[in-house]
Amino acid sequence: MKFGEVVRQIKDKVDPNISGLERFVAGEHMDSDDLRIRRWGDIGDGYLGPAFHMRFRPGQVLYGSRRTYLRKVAVADFEGICANTTFVLDSADPAVLRPEILPFIMQTEAFHEHSRRESKGSVNPYVNFSDLAWYQFSLPSLQEQLRYCAALSAAELAYQSARDLATAASCTADAFAAAAFRGEGMREMIPHPRLGLVSADWPVMTIGSLTDSDQYGLSTAPQEDGQYPILRMMNVVDGFVVENDLRYVDLPEEVFSTYRLESGDVLFNRTNSIDLVGRTGVYTLEGEHVFASYLVRLKVKRDILSPEYLTAYLNAPLGRQQVLSFATKAVSQANVSASNLARVLMPLPPRHIQDRIVADLAHMKLAQDQAMERAQRAVAVKRAMLQSLAVPLEAPQ
Repeated sequence: MKFGEVVRQIKDKVDPNISGLERFVAGEHMDSDDLRIRRWGDIGDGYLGPAFHMRFRPGQVLYGSRRTYLRKVAVADFEGICANTTFVLDSADPAVLRPEILPFIMQTEAFHEHSRRESKGSVNPYVNFSDLAWYQFSLPSLQEQLRYCAALSAAELAYQSARDLATAASCTADAFAAAAFRGEGMREMIPHPRLGLVSADWPVMTIGSLTDSDQYGLSTAPQEDGQYPILRMMNVVDGFVVENDLRYVDLPEEVFSTYRLESGDVLFNRTNSIDLVGRTGVYTLEGEHVFASYLVRLKVKRDILSPEYLTAYLNAPLGRQQVLSFATKAVSQANVSASNLARVLMPLPPRHIQDRIVADLAHMKLAQDQAMERAQRAVAVKRAMLQSLAVPLEAPQ
């Protein structure tokens, strides 16, 4: 079949101001490789451009025709309005093409490759429906379509459920951190001018008073090979220092000894985008490593402060709020100097409470990771099934 023989483009034009509809969906509301619409805008809440006049209904498929390499295919579960650059699609004849299988056909690698190949323009490439209409593929029988729909829908449900579980675990961790780092639940909470309500039982101290030293990293250009691996900003991930994409430097012994990392060192990313600056990790790797100039090494006073607790605090919303208040912003970068980092405030609980908070956060992170692993397994199963669905045929001459 040709795509245009079994799929129709819906062009139900309406005036959003008098349509009685409440929601609109723009391109940024659709996520790559995710059939669910998780976000939307409210009609009447701000300016809505003249392109937003296409009505969609529950069950219809929305397809982002701009930058199709982003693979934005979604199934509407409510009625609303989208721009004319978002195609509204449906089965032309349910007796030939089951409507439920259409979004899965559009998620196949062959369909995405066809759409990308037929796109026009370089800065903001787009595809026309006529370019999609001649895409040819082998359409399963109705009975086979039902089997595919059942299996693919089960895989999609498993993915969505696992993703929702991961999101819930992340939100739970954020809520827990917001309360735990302030000491909520202690006997008394008192107001602080920069931190809000904090426990009266915990002193509020600067990071500078809780560390023995801070140190900027090496400015030596890294190489593909060399004597010592040098850790950079991308090696700070999820509160730990990891060995992703390693680069190397050659150093004299006296320089190496100055920048050699030791277990329990805390690395702080001082320069990055505003979303990533301040990312912090604990060094626990085996071997010999040094660190690059965009990182600051902190050595904490371990008798009163756990490196893992400091890392968790700086990565949590309360700590990031403090860090960003000291950030200086350039065109696309933000910077937090070591001297400003030393001015960041944090409530300081006893070490046993620090350890308990770190352990609780680790359990929540484990739950989130396990949920994401489930989601990834569901995606792998779904992709395997999609490979055998709607096999593409040669394009017409």
